[in-house]
Amino acid sequence: MDNNTIIKSVEYIRGITDIVPKIGIILGSGLGEIAEDIENKIIIKYSDIPNMPISTVKGHAGQFVIGEFSGKNVIIMQGRFHYYEGNSMELLALPIYIMKYLGVENLIVTNAAGGVNTNFVPGDLMLIKDHINFVFNNPLIGKNHEKIGSRFPDMSCAYSEKLIDIAKEVSNNLNINIKEGVYLMMTGPCYETPAEIRMIRILGGDAVGMSTVPEVIAANHCNLEVLGISCITNMAAGILNKPLDHAEVMEISYKVKDNFKKLINDIVGEI
Repeated sequence: MDNNTIIKSVEYIRGITDIVPKIGIILGSGLGEIAEDIENKIIIKYSDIPNMPISTVKGHAGQFVIGEFSGKNVIIMQGRFHYYEGNSMELLALPIYIMKYLGVENLIVTNAAGGVNTNFVPGDLMLIKDHINFVFNNPLIGKNHEKIGSRFPDMSCAYSEKLIDIAKEVSNNLNINIKEGVYLMMTGPCYETPAEIRMIRILGGDAVGMSTVPEVIAANHCNLEVLGISCITNMAAGILNKPLDHAEVMEISYKVKDNFKKLINDIVGEI
């Protein structure tokens, strides 16, 4: 990622607001409603920001929301970009670097995912303790800019143990039964086959989705603390005798939104 590309995007945002967000939040499919609770909010459409791609998926509003949430200055991605939309892996990292340059220190990444672990049920929330990059591509391929991060960033603790502990404590206080597991990213946009799901289970994946991993790699590259939360919106192919569709993802996301909002609100308050 070219440093000048990031700076142009950041300068545009700073020309609109002087708020310095310390926490970034990426909202996945059907989870965007939390942005409605932001106070003193400023909305900036991705399409207005230099160099930014445009989100094309239903359930993704396609905008930054900057303001106050649970007493903290935050920047929220209400909708994200995906590899399957034709974006390069490098471009998927751009919003993360923008948030870093704006002042973000902690990043909460959420997604809608398919449950691979047969102990999960639709509606479960899963803390991501690690991930598997099954896309066989990486947003850091190409020239490295030392102003952003190291050529060879460490990924042994890609998801912050400190933030995971906070999330566990918050979930206990709220009586929300939260799971933990490994998230595996596939390219999409088609859902996985039953054979692929069996393979993912053998490899150690508990949930599967089409996002998150490039963002987390970029966040580690620029030294952000990361918390990942998956909303298990459906059981993956072959577990239940039913076809998969995006409408189900949106429906389950809507059903769990209250617990999800409470969880994120209290986590942000404790960071």
